Amino acid sequence: MASYNLMNITPKLTRFDLSMIVISLVIGMGIFATPGEVAKNSGNTLLYFAAWLFGGFVSWCGALTFAEIGARYPTTGGFYKVFSYCFHPAFAFMINWVLVISNAASVAAVALIGAEYINPVIMPVSLQNAMGIKIMTITSVLVLYIINFIGIKMSARTQNVLTMFKIGMILILCFAVFKGNIHTAYMEMASESSNNLSAFGISLVAVFFTYGGYQQTINFGGDIINPKVNIPKAIFWGMIVVISLYMLMNFTYYSVLGINGLQHKTTLAATLAGVLFGTSGYKIVSLLMFISVMAFINVNIMANPRVYYAMADDGILPARFKHVNQKTQVQEFGLSFFVAAVLIILFFVSSFHKILDYVMFFDTIGLSTAAVTIFILRKKNKHLDAKGIYTISWYPVIPIIFIATYWFVTISIFIENPKAALVCLCAFAIGLIIYFITKKSKPPITIP
Repeated sequence: MASYNLMNITPKLTRFDLSMIVISLVIGMGIFATPGEVAKNSGNTLLYFAAWLFGGFVSWCGALTFAEIGARYPTTGGFYKVFSYCFHPAFAFMINWVLVISNAASVAAVALIGAEYINPVIMPVSLQNAMGIKIMTITSVLVLYIINFIGIKMSARTQNVLTMFKIGMILILCFAVFKGNIHTAYMEMASESSNNLSAFGISLVAVFFTYGGYQQTINFGGDIINPKVNIPKAIFWGMIVVISLYMLMNFTYYSVLGINGLQHKTTLAATLAGVLFGTSGYKIVSLLMFISVMAFINVNIMANPRVYYAMADDGILPARFKHVNQKTQVQEFGLSFFVAAVLIILFFVSSFHKILDYVMFFDTIGLSTAAVTIFILRKKNKHLDAKGIYTISWYPVIPIIFIATYWFVTISIFIENPKAALVCLCAFAIGLIIYFITKKSKPPITIP
């Protein structure tokens, strides 16, 4: 009979494990799809690369900010707990209940991208349609659900293998372009944008979707060995790897397809491989893309139930969400709940583009307000400064750059798609109502 522990999670993940988690949280399938969205929204080469460079810099600022937050407040479900500790449990729930849905939507969106790659390669002609894509996405999510149910170390080992595989695949694609086999059929000039500031703001929506995910690392505070040292180092080096790979990948796309080719292609990596290696290359890379999408789905299935744990610890969710199998360190009910949310979204949404604005409006508000906690933690946890805790070198400039930029993107989404913004704001308000309806007596929040 399974053994359960309602309170404690035993640290089992190393710095290397966490570094691989950081890379996989960020490198989903976005880099293999969103460059097309960025090219369409920017309208020209200069704005295209400016968006990726600026997005990388701002994301680096965000990564440093969350590295210090994670070091100052290392706990399971840290993304929820830090709101609760610095602001109020009601605000923490309002932000996080929506982000849990948003994260499930992100997993669904990435799963759809992966299925779009693999569907034409392995599915019969009769299933090379929306139904076939849904079958493939649901199957891949269920396979990883089973793997994660076995145990967190099994999940971490799977994650390490998939992440190393993905990094290797990206490097092979990028370095193949130096053979000199540069295609020019797509090199026509793209249309110039009439409003560069607006185009830049909307371009950043897809860019930040592609760079996002590192903030979820702080959810593993209770799983990491020596978290006050390993969390900031894993986030820092993980993001250095991510930004380098993204810029290399974008240079490769542009060198082979041009800005116009980027605007008119969806399966970018497979198209790139087709140009470089021919028809067989297209099929092989489509298969590899599908395998790599598993890494992003897997790491989110690992991370998100930890937020449920934190909510249950505050008495907001039922105690069942805190149930941890002592042997496997798996929240079996929380894990099942998150996977069920992903599957429900997949039944109702069939397009990556339809998900993007909603996900990013949630994320920009959630991440920017989470970053504000660094100012509060610095005041509340001054005693940690003398204990060798990680601190940002250019404080407060670094977090201010991150926060201000994310609010610029939030406003850009509101102007471009007010319907999505209003729906998201209503979802936040509903979360606040749910909190006050369901709140129970909560234990005092203490620094771990």
